[in-house]
Amino acid sequence: MTEGIEKETAPGNGALTVATAPAPRTRTEQAAEKRGAALRVEGAGITFGDFRAVQNIDLDIPAGEFLCLLGPSGCGKSTLLSAMAGFIQVSEGSLTADGVPVSGPDPELGMVFQSSEALFDWMTVHQNVTFGPRMRGCSRAEQDRVADEFLGLVGLRHCADRYPGQLSGGMRQRVQIARVLANEPGVVLMDEPFGALDAQTRQVLQQETARIWRSSGCTVVFVTHDIDEAILLADRVAVMTAGPAASIKSLYTVDLPRPRDESDPAALRLRNKLREDIGEEVRKAMRDQGLDDQLDREAKGA
Repeated sequence: MTEGIEKETAPGNGALTVATAPAPRTRTEQAAEKRGAALRVEGAGITFGDFRAVQNIDLDIPAGEFLCLLGPSGCGKSTLLSAMAGFIQVSEGSLTADGVPVSGPDPELGMVFQSSEALFDWMTVHQNVTFGPRMRGCSRAEQDRVADEFLGLVGLRHCADRYPGQLSGGMRQRVQIARVLANEPGVVLMDEPFGALDAQTRQVLQQETARIWRSSGCTVVFVTHDIDEAILLADRVAVMTAGPAASIKSLYTVDLPRPRDESDPAALRLRNKLREDIGEEVRKAMRDQGLDDQLDREAKGA
């Protein structure tokens, strides 16, 4: 198997010790010790009336793993992520988090959306981040501790009293991440969260996401169209077939040291394999739509 790429088929001696009180642990340290929640998808299908979005989805995602879902447009990546969040139900098969069926939205399943419009514009950054704890009846002092910790984690303590409209797009996305983490979820689901950002901001947030994931210990499922983004972030990459009725085409383990070097020969080989897999599905989708002539012209450089 090519290095860096793995495609799957699926106190003593009588010594006197003195006990000392351990230093208080932060929430993120406690979360990292917990190592997230395990997700399991078995034979799952999702239909909307006569439309079959995905079928025969099998994924076993260990606690603490970072999994990227990659595939052509319209293949059902976001639909599958919505099912993992409990926003929609699987039509067949099963979907569980730590062995418990996902039957609806749950604080254990945090969702970071592509659009920062998911933030409450009329609330300050502090109020957005503490919304979940406030709804659970946490004291003001506890809310302040939550805001301080998670805004610190995303580097935005200095923005606590600002409103979302006063922030850049990248900063708003970091507030979204802090708001999700403030609920201490076992799983963080991210639906192309950096897709609308400029390249430089996107690169910074990719690095920050990797750092936050290591600090929090959450399981992450991250939807993206970007092959390089998947290689940079993921422990494993799941490639989906073209829709409708999409399934998992291939699953790769990204056995590369962190932080990742995009020029690493193993990273380049993996990029080529992922491009080949996705290219096959894009061509299949175009042929299914009767676009064979266009494919032939493009192949000839017309």
